[in-house]
Amino acid sequence: MNKILLILQREYLTRVKKKSFIVMTFLGPLLMAALMVVPVILASLQDVGKKKVAVLDETTWFTGKFESGENLEFTFVDGDLESQKELVLTGAFDALLYIPLPEFNVPANVEIFSNKQISMTLKSLARNTIKTEIENQKLLGAGIDPNLIKEARTTVNVQTIRLEEDGSESKSYTEVQVGLGIFTSILIYFFIFLFGAQVMRGVIEEKTSRIIEVIVSSVKPFQLMMGKITGIALVGLTQFLLWVVLTAGIFGLFTLIFGSEAALKGTGGMQGALMEQSFQVDQSASQQMISQVFDVIHSIDYGIIIFSFIFYFLGGYLLYAALFAAIGSAVDNEADTQQFMLPVSLPLILGIVLSNFVVNNPDGPIAFWLSMIPLTSPIIMMVRIPFGVPIYELALSMALLIGGFLFTTWLAGKIYRTGILMYGKKVNYKELWKWIRY
Repeated sequence: MNKILLILQREYLTRVKKKSFIVMTFLGPLLMAALMVVPVILASLQDVGKKKVAVLDETTWFTGKFESGENLEFTFVDGDLESQKELVLTGAFDALLYIPLPEFNVPANVEIFSNKQISMTLKSLARNTIKTEIENQKLLGAGIDPNLIKEARTTVNVQTIRLEEDGSESKSYTEVQVGLGIFTSILIYFFIFLFGAQVMRGVIEEKTSRIIEVIVSSVKPFQLMMGKITGIALVGLTQFLLWVVLTAGIFGLFTLIFGSEAALKGTGGMQGALMEQSFQVDQSASQQMISQVFDVIHSIDYGIIIFSFIFYFLGGYLLYAALFAAIGSAVDNEADTQQFMLPVSLPLILGIVLSNFVVNNPDGPIAFWLSMIPLTSPIIMMVRIPFGVPIYELALSMALLIGGFLFTTWLAGKIYRTGILMYGKKVNYKELWKWIRY
């Protein structure tokens, strides 16, 4: 055990002192915080300006239907198409919306001319306005008042309530649970591959440099493998926790310094635009929205999610890292690992692919068995946990993952102790089976 701890300490300190670790530890949070902060800053600083759009309507159906807003100013014009194009080229207008006289009953094609690329807002507004007016004309032609259709439209809010075994009730939010499950499972997927690959590369590097021959003269190959795996696991956990703390700190600092000003520029501009379009927000509706946000926050069991994430991250990593270490010991260079990587990584890829089906039926038999199998449980169980998993299922899955780690470590150790000193020989599955039976 003392030798394993010494190897663990060496692997941990060697990697955390590397410049690449220090740079990525501080650069990662900056990039993640920038993804949240930069769009807010750009949205508050951008000055789109008002675009002048000429509307040439040969049908006369849409006169007065295009309302000018904060960024678009519509002007209805007369004359021929060519002369209006000239006005666009000379800069009198930024764009020309041309609605030709239809050959049949209604205009089917609309053209927008501009000397620059038009915005999606203008294109979408033109399409929706014309579509709505044509539909209204069809309804009037059939003797139906379009206002009756608008009044008949109803928004229904479906609230899901979970009944607990003790008879209590709690609100659940499926969209939040789906997003949280997919996000945590993808994080585990990337971390297992990222740090598992580091184990494999480290083993290959020590093997090719022949330093391994000196090391195994003092420690057993199994002790070396376990020290390397657990040391890199602690490196990954350290980096992840630092990312979380630093990202939260950077984002909190930005909110404290620039929050009020950005809020005034960002949300204030949006509120102004909404008021210009005569949208009135009811105070009770706002209070209800705020209440729903707090309900969503309180509906998440952060304790079980954080604990499960750390456990399945470490358990999944230790299981796969043992297999990666075995692969690294069996080959002489990284190019030879491809034939062994696919069978090892296939369960993880399968878990990510099937997670889309699991979120639709998190309590089904497929979700249950995939969350019990150690090779797929780190992915699938993290998808299921936000939906609520019985304690006995969670405990059974964790116990099986620990058992799977012990079995794969024993299996990988038999390959590792032979392959680590094997040079210049192309290894296949038949050869690996011989090493396991030694």
